[in-house]
Amino acid sequence: MVQTTRRARLTEVAIVLALSLGASAAYSIVSLFAKLTAPQGLSGSKTTLNASASQVAWVDLAYQLLGIFFGLAPVALALYLLWQTWGRETWARVGIAVGPNSGAGAGQLARAALRGLLLAAAIGIPGLGLYVAARLLGLSAKVVPTAINEYWWTVVVLLLLALKAALVEEVIVLGYLFDRLSTLGLSRRWLIAGSALLRGTYHLYQGIGGFVGNLVMGLAFGWYYERHRGKGTTALWPLVVAHFALDAVIFVGYALLDLSHVLP
Repeated sequence: MVQTTRRARLTEVAIVLALSLGASAAYSIVSLFAKLTAPQGLSGSKTTLNASASQVAWVDLAYQLLGIFFGLAPVALALYLLWQTWGRETWARVGIAVGPNSGAGAGQLARAALRGLLLAAAIGIPGLGLYVAARLLGLSAKVVPTAINEYWWTVVVLLLLALKAALVEEVIVLGYLFDRLSTLGLSRRWLIAGSALLRGTYHLYQGIGGFVGNLVMGLAFGWYYERHRGKGTTALWPLVVAHFALDAVIFVGYALLDLSHVLP
């Protein structure tokens, strides 16, 4: 019975990853080899994170919103599966409790948001330096954060895309995986290292620099989450806020300012 439960848990984790970041990791590995073997090489390759899906404004908007909505489905699945195990304890256990009845009041949420912004600054500035260095050394493709056509809704969509990325990565990589793998007996050290390796791998499409930068970020996020997840109901919120802030600044800043000639 214990072995069957363990097998079921591993199967569940494999399915969730196959529908989300595990699939992204597989595609990123192929993308990296494609760039390495291309005539222009890795340094001559370009990766666009967000692009228009149509030249017709309302069609583009519809596609963008559908992509955001269905892109959050793996998050809903992961939380639903956790709910099947923990019920109402799920939100506090994952660290995304909201509201006074959950133990997460306005003051606690505000402090979590502030910690998230500080984390974003601490990671974002060195991360930009690492990207520039990787580009100069030929270890990274040129990353274009957004190529969405300029419409009245562009900034709103970019912010929603940043929020989607933050929720997908932090809820699944930290909230879901840490819970499931810890119940299977994985040690704290392996939880942090494994989640960081996964985070780095699904960013390999950016090149070696993207892998290293996100591996370091994953180690920092994993350490923070593991240290705080058993001590409160908002352990994950600072990391969601930090991730959202990083992506929002990159996406919106690139869209509003002409940084194509500034970033290598």
